[in-house]
Amino acid sequence: MMETQEFLIKLCEASSVSGYESEKAEIIREAFSEYVCDVSPDALGNLIAVKKGRGKGKLMLAAHMDEIGMMAADIDEKGLIRFVTIGGIDSRVLPAQEVIIHGKEKVFGVIGVKPPHITPPEEKTLAVKIEDLVIDTGYDCAKVKTLVSVGDIITFHSKAINLKNNMVSAKSMDDSVGVAVLFSAVKQLKDVDCALDIYFVATAQEEVGIRGAATSAYNIEPDIGIAIDGGFAKTPELDEIKTIEMGKGPAIAIGPGIHPGVYELLKKAAKEANLKHQIEVIPSRTGTDADNIQISREGVCTGVVSVPVKYMHTPVETVELSDIEQTGRLLAEFARLFNDMELEDALCL
Repeated sequence: MMETQEFLIKLCEASSVSGYESEKAEIIREAFSEYVCDVSPDALGNLIAVKKGRGKGKLMLAAHMDEIGMMAADIDEKGLIRFVTIGGIDSRVLPAQEVIIHGKEKVFGVIGVKPPHITPPEEKTLAVKIEDLVIDTGYDCAKVKTLVSVGDIITFHSKAINLKNNMVSAKSMDDSVGVAVLFSAVKQLKDVDCALDIYFVATAQEEVGIRGAATSAYNIEPDIGIAIDGGFAKTPELDEIKTIEMGKGPAIAIGPGIHPGVYELLKKAAKEANLKHQIEVIPSRTGTDADNIQISREGVCTGVVSVPVKYMHTPVETVELSDIEQTGRLLAEFARLFNDMELEDALCL
């Protein structure tokens, strides 16, 4: 049986740029197949794992498996590669990064930057524009073009690091951490006779428009949909009311995108299981898969559960492992609630 931490690290170190999620999808398929009756992809690339219950309703638990990344856009006469970004990459973190170009084979490169000694004073306080950056592989133009083509995907070259106090840092914690939560939950529900059919969905293309959640929710037609994603963890430079704290368990969202009944039931599940949890106020769009699940077909009763993540959309996104396990337990306990109540009664406002 694979441990959740091992699964998380495998996910983070795999390549899964939006629209190119197949490597990570295969890891997920293999891990989940032990615990569900069916795991299959759809046409967009979402991976849907189904645990059949007693057919009293459908619960969709969704976490996106795609990550931000880059794409080769041009190779100049010196063999330097210009690139564009896929998803919300902050140009401030790009200079001096190690990267992998996924061409005919993996090609390692570095993103070069002008040395400070010869940088004009007026440029030193400015972020370098992406269009001014290039990737240097060490190869000349002819050799690069035998291995790399325009359109090849590029990811950060980042190994997971175990930090102190049960923390792990890696690229693509957003939202490998959410998929790891799904894995934790499905393991806990393996031998549970659930009233609801549960759909564990690793969605595609969230970072470029929450696309996978829209198509998978339309297909599944869930009665309840919960998105699990990374939330902005508290660090000294951030506004406290816009963050959640590491080590204090999952954050249960409240706001206009959240169904009040789902919110109350998530709190009930946390309280009855004596789970640490926190409340996250989201007054507008959630920026998660929930935004498109909520408005699928005639509408879905939707919730959001967030895992605190530091340094979002950088190669060193950081999580505390206990938050993952607590969040997995919350989802498992939420699913169990419906063994003792009717779905319609539970969600009645």
